[in-house]
Amino acid sequence: MKNDTIAAISTALGQSAISIVRMSGDNVFEIMKKIYRGTDLSSAESHTIHYGKIFDDATQVDEVLVSVFKAPKTFTREDMIEINCHGGSFVAQKILKLLLTHGARLADKGEFTERAYLNGRIDLTQAESILDIIESRTNLSLSLANKGLDGKIYKKIDVLRQKLLDIIAHIEVNIDYPEYDDVEELTEALLLPKMFDLQEDFNDVLEKAEDGKVIREGVKTAIIGKPNVGKSSLLNALLKEDRAIVTEIQGTTRDTIEGSLTLGGIMLHLIDTAGIRESEDIVERIGIDKAKQVLEEAELILFVLDNNSPLTKEDEALLELTNHKKRIIIVNKIDLESKIGKNFKNSVSISAKDRTNIEALESQIQSMFLSGDIDLDTETYLSNTRQIALMKKADLALKDAIQSAEAMMPVDMVEIDLKEAWELLGEIIGDTKSTTLIDELFSKFCLGK
Repeated sequence: MKNDTIAAISTALGQSAISIVRMSGDNVFEIMKKIYRGTDLSSAESHTIHYGKIFDDATQVDEVLVSVFKAPKTFTREDMIEINCHGGSFVAQKILKLLLTHGARLADKGEFTERAYLNGRIDLTQAESILDIIESRTNLSLSLANKGLDGKIYKKIDVLRQKLLDIIAHIEVNIDYPEYDDVEELTEALLLPKMFDLQEDFNDVLEKAEDGKVIREGVKTAIIGKPNVGKSSLLNALLKEDRAIVTEIQGTTRDTIEGSLTLGGIMLHLIDTAGIRESEDIVERIGIDKAKQVLEEAELILFVLDNNSPLTKEDEALLELTNHKKRIIIVNKIDLESKIGKNFKNSVSISAKDRTNIEALESQIQSMFLSGDIDLDTETYLSNTRQIALMKKADLALKDAIQSAEAMMPVDMVEIDLKEAWELLGEIIGDTKSTTLIDELFSKFCLGK
């Protein structure tokens, strides 16, 4: 375990009221004695703030407030110092350079949080939740991240692991002490009901995880349709600003235009594409090719049709092209005479120009991507891709164990799959020896966190 002293600037670089330079490790007080004039920080009480000045030899650098945190009741469970200096990248960088000159090392990305994990202050899901809080863009995603920081995910996974361990323990007793008459014989009649109950728990977690992923990451959403059906008008209506140029000239949108907004608690990552049609214009054709690529990557298609025009072969081709995707048909221009002559499943009629019926679209998207009412007070949601992927692998291992038991395979064969499920759940909460995984995860954090 790393135990040297690390330092980094924890606030964003730039002009601001204050900047914070952070330090953690065994030698924080010795280093501060070399550059700080004020209270003797080593004898100060923990969780106190002290006024003083930072010096580079005889030259004053800044007046500062220094927060003192003494192990083990700190974020990293090491001695920590936070120097609150005047905002400005030069001042903060100057103080950081002094710390490094006198014995500290520049922290790696996320190393403060990594130390909190390695020292048992938080589990891996709580560490990921810290990153989720930083990256939150909606009230729902922020609430979800805070529940993870409270340890809700750890508790949920730990319960599942205990249930698996209970089944494994029964198998071990049966294997090791078959001669004991008073030991409950673990037949398929006893084993399968326990595993079926556990599978229901797994299914519940995975079902809610889909909602959690949507809340955390949002939905990649492509607006497609023929030229001049109102795609850019829809983008502008949703964003409530004129992001895209709107004209009567076909092919105005030559490239993809992007924006994000929250609808019903879900972040939509919107991409307005060039109208898809046959074109001799080389620039427009490039935009059309990009639109087709976006269409394949999108998790939701908002397919815009012109209410004032009959369906064309191009419309029919696009309907067929997007039939396999999650899709909402948007019949635009309801302020004009209807000539479209057809009703569609999963459709909403709007006027993007007048912003009419946008609320109905919001409701449709929410019902399409969330399985029901989100209850963050009583339910636990996995949300990030790593956790969900491991949960799915654990679910497959459990299913393999059930199949083996149903096929009357020896119980030690069943145990192999159950142990694999138990270990995979352990990886979710950080009960793993994989240093590669840990280093990769914390490298996603910003410097100083």
